[in-house]
Amino acid sequence: MTEPYILVLYYSRHGATADMARHIARGVEQGGMEARLRTVPAVSNECEAVAPDVPAEGAMYASLDDLKNCAGLALGSPTRFGNMAAAMKYFLDGTSNLWLTGELVNKPAGVFTSTSSLHGGQESTLLSMMLPLLHHGMLICGLPYSEPALLNTQAGGTPYGPSHVAGADSKRPLDEHEISLCTALGLRLAQFAQQLEKPRG
Repeated sequence: MTEPYILVLYYSRHGATADMARHIARGVEQGGMEARLRTVPAVSNECEAVAPDVPAEGAMYASLDDLKNCAGLALGSPTRFGNMAAAMKYFLDGTSNLWLTGELVNKPAGVFTSTSSLHGGQESTLLSMMLPLLHHGMLICGLPYSEPALLNTQAGGTPYGPSHVAGADSKRPLDEHEISLCTALGLRLAQFAQQLEKPRG
């Protein structure tokens, strides 16, 4: 039996969402749990089978078993017209078997996103990403205003989850407040997962 882990599952096009995922993973580890970083392949309008089995760089592709066996989930995607990217939606659309068996019920989950512009749909993206997780019976974990960075940020950061403003060229690095909020989400997910863990007997 493997040790409990938080699955940090993301899709990233220009690297910002991947950076957020790594900071969330550090927060998970600060909370005393393993963080498992996974991504999803891009989708194509030409055909489905275009991605190699193993990505050329970065995290491995997620499997349904990664999701099924997690103790908690951090789900991240860049914003696409105020919603999650098609690649992440495609992966989630394939989780019906986990829904049928209730594998994710009562597990904590949080969401995160990155946009090019300050008002580019961060909050609507985060809220839309919560919807399939609620259908799975997961317990949504946001960020409380007891996090100082939430009140002080001049860029990304919402009570619905960490966010980042990447700039028009998608090259702006995460600032200290955005990093702090990513770490805080990872820490909260680890703490909640440990509190919710069923006694082994």
